[in-house]
Amino acid sequence: MADSDTYTSLIRGELYIAGQWRPGRGGRLPVHDKYHQTLLGEVSLADGADMEAAIAASVRGFETYRIWPAGRRQAVLETLAERLEAQQEAFAQLICAEAGKPIGYARGEVTRGLLTLRTAAAEAVRMAGEVVNIDYGVGIGRTAFTRRVPVGPVAAISPFNFPLNLALHKLAPALAVGNSILLKPSPYAPLTALALAGLLADTDLPAGAVQVILAKNAVAEAMVRDPRLRMLSFTGSPAVGWHLKELSGRKRVALELGGNAAVLIDDDTDLPAAARRVAVGAYLYAGQICISTQRIFVVEAVRDRFEALLLREIEALSVGDPADATTTVGPLIDLQHLRRVSDWVQEATAEGARCLAGGALLSERRRLYAPTLLTDTRTGMKVRDEEIFGPVAVLESVPDFAAGLAAINDSRFGLQAGVFTGRLAHIQQAHARLEVGAVIINDVPGFRVDPMPYGGVKDSGLGREGLRYAMAEMTEPRLLVY
Repeated sequence: MADSDTYTSLIRGELYIAGQWRPGRGGRLPVHDKYHQTLLGEVSLADGADMEAAIAASVRGFETYRIWPAGRRQAVLETLAERLEAQQEAFAQLICAEAGKPIGYARGEVTRGLLTLRTAAAEAVRMAGEVVNIDYGVGIGRTAFTRRVPVGPVAAISPFNFPLNLALHKLAPALAVGNSILLKPSPYAPLTALALAGLLADTDLPAGAVQVILAKNAVAEAMVRDPRLRMLSFTGSPAVGWHLKELSGRKRVALELGGNAAVLIDDDTDLPAAARRVAVGAYLYAGQICISTQRIFVVEAVRDRFEALLLREIEALSVGDPADATTTVGPLIDLQHLRRVSDWVQEATAEGARCLAGGALLSERRRLYAPTLLTDTRTGMKVRDEEIFGPVAVLESVPDFAAGLAAINDSRFGLQAGVFTGRLAHIQQAHARLEVGAVIINDVPGFRVDPMPYGGVKDSGLGREGLRYAMAEMTEPRLLVY
């Protein structure tokens, strides 16, 4: 069990608005440990009046914060990083408890959060406009250049699976460029974001630069609709993301909506190494990662050997308490998702898919599902077409490398793809043909370094995260001609 003595002091149960903690008037939400089901705390929910107060505070905060010099914005981000680093283990334990994330992976998330903050701090003083050459035609004798200016208050909605780092991927770039931000974390794991707000106390950020509140969907939609908030940054499911885009009016919108990421194993691959990486890429954190490996395509000449190696790696995975340092596969986030994963697997096998490993609901109380590998799947099955967000992957043969690329593209999603190959021509072919936001060579699609541009195409979203790229999304060029 996560060491509650380590993180208890971080837990906040109120709304953070205009630099103050205040009780919400929309009720209370209990938050439980996802493995033990013990109560961690209760969080206030905002009502309509609370939401209006948060939006108004964001508008006021922006008017003050927008004129801060870059060096001052950099300093406040560095201060936030120092405070997070001082409580690194406490945040990791809290993430493990409320999000059910294996403790080693939770510690890695805090480390990534520090990189996110420090990269944003560095980029705050590097972001610049450009000189525009207009010295021809009617522009002869004139000079033009742009500066990047903040778009305005940002509405941000972050998911449960990276409750610290994905909140920071919205908060850090917004603060780096001079925007205020109103953040609504996931109701499954809100405590980490509220603990992050607690680190802002006694910094010299203006009141209203950051708001962190929790609200039911009907109340939260106000932050999407309200034109005073100039941008929406959302990470979550495609159905919700596209719905919010329709509600957002003229806002700038950035959507990171996940996918059913695929990997392709070429016939010249180091198969044992690839099998180890794919097993972790498919089942780490019970597959609750936007770029978790869900579809595995193997050139048929090496299919049997790779399947045997992968099954051996799956069998070796540890399933259980996320607080145990040996655990790779912990609980699903709630009972509804656990049952959905089980139903999808049963539906696929009823329609002809074969189960090579797993296929069992291990514990409803602990929310555990066995690492599962299916084959003989086809287009039309949910396990093949949709994002399962659970510890389930499908393994299929393809006749050759080109057919594998086509199989990866046979999806309405396009976030990231992994390609294991030693052939330069195949690397070039994959980069040219794959309809995804990133192609990862000789690794799984789950590879991510926080400064890199991150986002997808098709139903996987709009725009890019990754600090410098998110900062570009959160600013606009203003031209000066003289």
